[in-house]
Amino acid sequence: MKRRALLQATPALALGPWASARAQGAFPGDKPIRYIVPVVAGGGSDLVGRTVTERWARALNGNFIVDNQGGGGGVVACQAAARAAPDGYTLLQGYVATHGTSPATRKVPYDAVKDFTAIGMIGATPNVLVVDANLPVKDFKDFAAWLRANMGKVSYGSAGAGSLTHLTMELLKQQLKVPMVHIPYRGIAPAITDVIGGQTQAMFPGLAAALPHIRSNRLRPIAVTGTTRAPQIANVPTLDELGLKNFDAMQWYGVVGPANMPRDIVTRLNSTLNQVLAAPELREKLSAEAVDPMPMAAEAFGRYYEQDIARWSALVKAQNLKIEG
Repeated sequence: MKRRALLQATPALALGPWASARAQGAFPGDKPIRYIVPVVAGGGSDLVGRTVTERWARALNGNFIVDNQGGGGGVVACQAAARAAPDGYTLLQGYVATHGTSPATRKVPYDAVKDFTAIGMIGATPNVLVVDANLPVKDFKDFAAWLRANMGKVSYGSAGAGSLTHLTMELLKQQLKVPMVHIPYRGIAPAITDVIGGQTQAMFPGLAAALPHIRSNRLRPIAVTGTTRAPQIANVPTLDELGLKNFDAMQWYGVVGPANMPRDIVTRLNSTLNQVLAAPELREKLSAEAVDPMPMAAEAFGRYYEQDIARWSALVKAQNLKIEG
């Protein structure tokens, strides 16, 4: 009997302390979790990551180390995460660019679906259709009429070719059947500056970036993406309310790990993340970036970003968009 008990124990002993800890449900134990954020320190995406992991660490009874890896529009961070051991100790804060618009618009050196394990959604912020406050446009109906009266004369800015700010406006062009000239910028700030200055006439920035300029009356909000109105500008309707479809697209943030992570670890990470997201205090913290928590099951999150890639891929094909890089 002693020999049989020893043989049964041997596999766990051979795998060492990590297997023993997992058998006891102690993940993550004393080993810190590396949390890769695909941007340099500072800014909205970094704030989201640090805000969430600070509270997630307490829920897990563990530790996170935030690893900022900017470069290549998230490519550097995605490659680092995809190549890591699938043991739960390396996670990536994926977002709409890394697991949505970039795979849909250009060739990237990773498969956004097959190379990752979905852990869970964090939350999302809408994009807001804004115009130069000096335009003779008060609401969306005015805007559509003004576009048709100025065919071929209207330009819009974006944070860059293939960005969500670009593709959302292309979706609007497709549904309104009106031409607008795309002016890509290197980032959101100069694009907003040129709308305010009248060099371009409209754009679709994220709500957090647009809010200071909306509140100072330098930009006029016309409509928002998403399925519900944004509380920060509750008088502005959603595009869905206005009769347009497929504008549930948002600037979202979520968590993924390398492909083939163990199911029990995914379940623990997802359940504790959702626990954190349910706290009113976290909702208040994320409101600084106009991010609304969106807890969901790991499988549901995986379907969410797979559908996001499909959505934008179809638009790129339909609009015959040629995006370099």
